[in-house]
Amino acid sequence: MSKIVVIHQPDFLPYLGFFHRFISADEFIVLDHVQFVNSARGWTHRDKIKTASGEKWLSLSVKKAPRDTSINEIELSSSVDWATNNLNLIKQNYGNAPFFDEIFPLIITLYDKPPQLMVDFNLRSIELLMDLLNVRLPWVRSSALYPTGNSNDLLIDLLGKVGATHYLSGNGARNYMQPEKFYQANIQIMWQQFLHPVYPQQFGTFVPYLSSLDLLFNCGITASQKILKDTV
Repeated sequence: MSKIVVIHQPDFLPYLGFFHRFISADEFIVLDHVQFVNSARGWTHRDKIKTASGEKWLSLSVKKAPRDTSINEIELSSSVDWATNNLNLIKQNYGNAPFFDEIFPLIITLYDKPPQLMVDFNLRSIELLMDLLNVRLPWVRSSALYPTGNSNDLLIDLLGKVGATHYLSGNGARNYMQPEKFYQANIQIMWQQFLHPVYPQQFGTFVPYLSSLDLLFNCGITASQKILKDTV
């Protein structure tokens, strides 16, 4: 029996492409033991929303930590009221969106009593979006699988531990992927084919690759599920 597995860091309120792979997958490995990247390249603690003045980051405030700190050790800030700031930013920019009243109460619940660790809050946000987009699937943290190795060897180790026959990878991994190693481990690589959908959106010209919240506020739960499924 085949088993298709996705591996990805637990990003905060991810974009549609993150969930597109879940449609075809059987399990999600949350890559939570790797180094947290708090820089211009990092998406684990932030994602983008659309405002009247263009794209804007919706970010979590986290405590300072050594450079090599893993994602699952990063703590949310207790000295900044980032939750209220986020909710205000969302309300300011989506308050007039067609489905604001349907979605915003769920976002308020998401932010209620945030946990100490960023990873727990991020997974809470991912689970909410999985349910709203109807792409829920089982997941396990990489840290719970006693991972070994780096890069391709790490992925193969994790895939083997969950009994994967297929690895569904994003196209951004093509540059460092060594397919022969996966084939030797009897794991077939599948490449994600994701064409970002265009949907009704506020504030002028359509902007892709925003947080999935943008689709939900503009199109509602039922239409968002259909739009995502139609990308397969």
